[in-house]
Amino acid sequence: MESKNHLSLNLLGIVLIVFIASVLQDFIIPLLFSIILSVLIFPIVKFFETKLRFNRILSITLAITIFTIIIFAVFVLIGIQFEEIMSKSSKYYVQIEQKITPMLKDLEKTIGVSSKDIVGNSELKAKEIVKQNSSKIMQFLTKSGGVLSDFILSPLYMFLFLLYRNFLVSFIYRITAEFCPKEEMRRIVKEVYKVQQNYLLGLVSVMAIVGVLNSIGLLILGIEYPIFFGFLCALLLLVPYIGIIIGSLLPALIALATKDSYWYAIGVIGIFGFIQFLEGNFITPKITGTKVSLNAFVSILSIVLFSMLWGIPGMILALPITASLKVIFDHTEHLKGFGFLLGEAKDKYFTNKVVYDDDLEDN
Repeated sequence: MESKNHLSLNLLGIVLIVFIASVLQDFIIPLLFSIILSVLIFPIVKFFETKLRFNRILSITLAITIFTIIIFAVFVLIGIQFEEIMSKSSKYYVQIEQKITPMLKDLEKTIGVSSKDIVGNSELKAKEIVKQNSSKIMQFLTKSGGVLSDFILSPLYMFLFLLYRNFLVSFIYRITAEFCPKEEMRRIVKEVYKVQQNYLLGLVSVMAIVGVLNSIGLLILGIEYPIFFGFLCALLLLVPYIGIIIGSLLPALIALATKDSYWYAIGVIGIFGFIQFLEGNFITPKITGTKVSLNAFVSILSIVLFSMLWGIPGMILALPITASLKVIFDHTEHLKGFGFLLGEAKDKYFTNKVVYDDDLEDN
């Protein structure tokens, strides 16, 4: 009876947490991003404090300023390059239409379906499409105001988290003192920090490697703007699994517009898909190591669930949050089973041999 009550309380707690996370997402999301980014720049702050002997406020201010300038510069470069590409959009549109029209006519002869039934009125121009969707574009720009406010609030949150870091850690020790010894909690905090740092530094390294590989692939195919598209697609690795698919579409369209064969567009998607395979199976596991040891099944489920909860920001936050939860579960006696579920499965679980309960003592 007591165990059933315990389970009911746990389920009620999970429902309550999800409800609060949904209602307060505009507050929680920038806060979580700020915590994660604070972990990323903390080594820089520590360098200024210990090596250069700067005081804490100056060290934090310099680190956040450097980080903000880098992020701002990246977005400016992306904007400038996109503006150049969009200036050629009319020419690209005509070239793509010239390539697709013969294919549609061949398809029409083969299956006996009119091309108008497939794509509608061929005279519909890109400008008309923009006009018809202007209201949606305005809605998107309106929502982007929230992103702008997050961009302003996040550095402030980061500054406060880094400034009050010792105070906040002491607060964690105090509220957990009744059910977790201080030494154990210290180990959990350190391990969560290491997991986050390992994930973030690994992600940056993976993005750099994938960006180089993408750029080389596009250079071999002779696609315009190879370095830009290569690193833009790598940047979209922030959205796991889906980002690289989205990132391959634009260079594929450019290839379709500028090359004499549609096989170049297929080649772009093929190369990016192959690099995605290398990234998921070799590059990321090798770089991030075992400290972020989430199995693929749980990773995908967490991305789906967090995307349902918070949209695209949820997809970005899914893996670091789930990795932190695994650390907490592994150090909590009645939740170790969930930690086992989140972790990597050993080879014996993929054999045809039946695994009995006695074999499960390897968490």
